[in-house]
Amino acid sequence: MPIPLDKDTTAKALSSLRRYCAEELDLELRELPSQLFLEFILTEIGPSIYNVALGDAQSFLRDRVADLEDACHQPEFSYWNKGSGKRTKG
Repeated sequence: MPIPLDKDTTAKALSSLRRYCAEELDLELRELPSQLFLEFILTEIGPSIYNVALGDAQSFLRDRVADLEDACHQPEFSYWNKGSGKRTKG
């Protein structure tokens, strides 16, 4: 399944792909071959890139949730000082 791109992103990707081929490979790609090549890349390689990015996002969120458990814990019922029956100040 290819990774979908909107029209603007597709146009920019095609322009960049054609420029890369021209400058780095000394190869002039016309419109149709560049579209087919981009479709191949998005279908064949895109899912691998997507899966790595998804794994990175999952790790990031897992770490943030673990931090949240420590950061959000507040002592409960701390109005009264334990054992003295007197209210704590501050």
